[in-house]
Amino acid sequence: MLKSTGIAAGIAGVALTVLAAASATAQESFPARPIRIIVGYVAGGGNDIIARVVAGKMAEGLGQQVVIENKPGAQSIIAAEFVAKSAPDGYTVLMGPSGPMTMNPATYAKLPYAPLRDFVPLSMIGSFPLILVTSGASSVKSVQDLIDFAKANPAKSNYASSAAPFQLAAELLKLRTGTSFTHIPYKGSNESANAVMSGEVTMTISDPPPVAGPIKSGRLRALAVTSPRRHPSWPDVPTMMEAGIPDIDIVIWTGFLAPAGTPAAIVKRLQDEVARVVRLPDIRERLNGMGVDPVGNSSEEFGRIIAADIAKWTAVARAANIRAD
Repeated sequence: MLKSTGIAAGIAGVALTVLAAASATAQESFPARPIRIIVGYVAGGGNDIIARVVAGKMAEGLGQQVVIENKPGAQSIIAAEFVAKSAPDGYTVLMGPSGPMTMNPATYAKLPYAPLRDFVPLSMIGSFPLILVTSGASSVKSVQDLIDFAKANPAKSNYASSAAPFQLAAELLKLRTGTSFTHIPYKGSNESANAVMSGEVTMTISDPPPVAGPIKSGRLRALAVTSPRRHPSWPDVPTMMEAGIPDIDIVIWTGFLAPAGTPAAIVKRLQDEVARVVRLPDIRERLNGMGVDPVGNSSEEFGRIIAADIAKWTAVARAANIRAD
């Protein structure tokens, strides 16, 4: 009996060793097929643009296609839930910006995913302020002009937004200035920018990529940035504080996350690849040109930032009584 038990234990040990070896081999050969990056917004929006800038170089380094797949809707909740429930094998990655990762948890009572439980951070791609813009053809040329217009024309004053960060920033602007802007939802920040340019809405507070070109061409007018200091991409654009609006200090970010349970070796492989790509001179130049400051940090660093920002935005949402549901 003892002998039989010993043989059984030996067989079990061999089986475990074989399985561990097979798992290690699979991870070492990663990636063996194309990787999908799931973007929770329409094509042409800020996160979509950033993902496409990075994906091509990642494909070169990984030796496999990196495919962008847009799953817009519900403040990126659809995309986040999809990735959270995907196989934790490194082949399905979320483009996870501040909105779904730190602001949705602060403004929604219930979510079908929990950022700290259901994901493992890979690396942050970049951080950036938001920009308050109006139409280049508008008579509004400053934040004070915008406030005066809104107070004189409350029925005509509205704002476009497509995600939690932009809506949260606009609602804070209303609180700080005593104005009343009606929220008009759009599917992507590029659509919000187009609505401002066409005169459909008064203003939007946007991420930089979709508005950088129109600001340069004069189709949009930048009134203020939400960072504590002026941004080098727009040195003539004042901060909200300089424009006389206190307590609107918002710098957001975007990065890649994988489903929880993704093997550490695969997480490290993807983390290193993102960090390599965002340090490439041509990629840095393209990101800087859109007002995005490249980062490329570690999984652990990124995780700490996500946790801290959830706490920060939860406190802001409670203080301002901002709820999304």
